[in-house]
Amino acid sequence: RWISPDPDGGVTADDLEGVLGADTAVVALSQVDYRSGHLADLAGLTALTHDAGALVVWDLSHSAGVVPVELDAAQADFAVGCTYKYLNAGPGAPAFLYVARRHQAQAAQPIPGWFGARDVFAMGPKYEPADSIRRMLSGTPHVSGIVAIDEGVRLVAEAGIEAIHAKATGLTEMVVDLIDAWLVPHRATLATPRDPAKRGGHVTVRHPEASAVTEKMVAVGVIPDFRNPDLIRLGLSPLTTTYAEAWTALDVMHGIIAA
Repeated sequence: RWISPDPDGGVTADDLEGVLGADTAVVALSQVDYRSGHLADLAGLTALTHDAGALVVWDLSHSAGVVPVELDAAQADFAVGCTYKYLNAGPGAPAFLYVARRHQAQAAQPIPGWFGARDVFAMGPKYEPADSIRRMLSGTPHVSGIVAIDEGVRLVAEAGIEAIHAKATGLTEMVVDLIDAWLVPHRATLATPRDPAKRGGHVTVRHPEASAVTEKMVAVGVIPDFRNPDLIRLGLSPLTTTYAEAWTALDVMHGIIAA
């Protein structure tokens, strides 16, 4: 079943309780909503899913590297995500997969490859998966992408996720204040939770001419994301985005919307 939460928020316990049932096997959720930036209660929703007898798969694409992610503590089952966003590995970098240790012996990789074999050099007539998380690997990875991930994750570890999250909170707080002061008077509205404890590292603006505004911003060197039908998403990567850059981006956006 499909959950349709508040478009300016994300999935809550009330939303999930309304669709869980005896026939629910797996629940797929995003820790940070790709549209609004809403930060879900990973631990609470995981517990709610388990109480219904189901497994949970978390999408961490917009949370890994910008907010704390505690899968083991929450007893999450599976998680997936990308590395080209807040893990700083760049376009084309490989995705990642998390499988709780208790599931690793039974979990099967639907696209098996030699990197996931018990003996990678056996080249035998039958595929035998590794006994550990390595069984989830497939074939030879994109080597330059792996190198980029190593460096991106090293930077995140060096800075520390708590410090990164603190800067993300500061950046998004400033941007929300500028949206209220500069953009709301010109038919814009905030499409992201105001409570910093309920949002990730991006802020979204709703505007009736969002597509045209985005094109004009891109033309002058400020690159946001347009999302149908009327959303402009502002990604604020804490390791690479300064407060001055975020301020300048909102100043440019203000000039376009107010014109």
